Amino acid sequence: MPRGPKSRRLQGAEETESLRGDQSAAAATEEECPTSPVSGGSPQSCPAPGPFQEPQGASATGPPEAGVSYPRSDEGAQSQAEEGPSTSFAASATRSAREDPLTREAHVLVRFLLGKYKLGECITWAEMLKAVKKKYREHFSEVLRRASERMELLFGLEVKEVDPGNHFYSLITLLDLPSEGSLNRDKSIPKTGLLVNILAVIFLKGNRATEEEVWKSLNVLGVYAGKRHAVFGEPKKLIMKDLVQPEYLEYRQVPGSDPPCYEFLWGPRAHAETTKMRVLEIMARLNKTAPSSFPKLYEEALRDEEERAEVRAAARAASVAKASAPSKAPAHSSSHM
Repeated sequence: MPRGPKSRRLQGAEETESLRGDQSAAAATEEECPTSPVSGGSPQSCPAPGPFQEPQGASATGPPEAGVSYPRSDEGAQSQAEEGPSTSFAASATRSAREDPLTREAHVLVRFLLGKYKLGECITWAEMLKAVKKKYREHFSEVLRRASERMELLFGLEVKEVDPGNHFYSLITLLDLPSEGSLNRDKSIPKTGLLVNILAVIFLKGNRATEEEVWKSLNVLGVYAGKRHAVFGEPKKLIMKDLVQPEYLEYRQVPGSDPPCYEFLWGPRAHAETTKMRVLEIMARLNKTAPSSFPKLYEEALRDEEERAEVRAAARAASVAKASAPSKAPAHSSSHM
């Protein structure tokens, strides 16, 4: 990526102080991510509600910024498909943020980008460059790459260059829901990333995932039930209020469970506004592979697309029949007379 124009002053000393002030909280949050794998549960064993579990196959040495990742080869994906849906979220690197200054600078840049998202402002290369310490600016392209991955993974936002001539960037949502505005009505809290992660876990686990499975997958991202997050606040409250109540997610007791335990499913709004294929495409993008690298999931997503196409075709046919009915009635009446 070419270097942009000379740095501009950030808009206002107060904004700069606010963005920098949030960085320490973000760094603390990033370091909370677990580093040891825990076996995933299943709906049959029905574990009691609690912190989400890191799914099987997660790296024991992964950095907090890694979060959700997927098998990087057709062989691994095929094996996963043969064994059934799984949430294999492996870390993508081997050094922690504490050991890697470029990752620390990426976290700083993430906080800067979230600040611009909150303000609804366009972003320039020069502003992003200035947010990074001078001694690391020669490695800025790598810092931006890591920050961009983090923005996609945790917040569901793509850092996209929208005006190459002037080096302007914008934050574009990955899921692109029709009701995006209502989902992210509070611009300081981008929730699409949480929704994408939970929808992906549900899809991978056979279209239903226990509460423990979902929460433990979010633990990999540094998001814990009952523990305040620097951006999301109390995550469980946010999920129940902003994702379950509007019916993006369904939260219910597992039938026949005793003692009772709970599970998440796709809600009616998620089924209406996105598709399994779109979620699979995002999963594949985060893993730098193709959706077809997950054969069984890809087949299921294709069936879902076909079923949706049939429903749309039937609805169109019914609409055409209804529209043509009034015009036929007078002609029939005239013929009868």
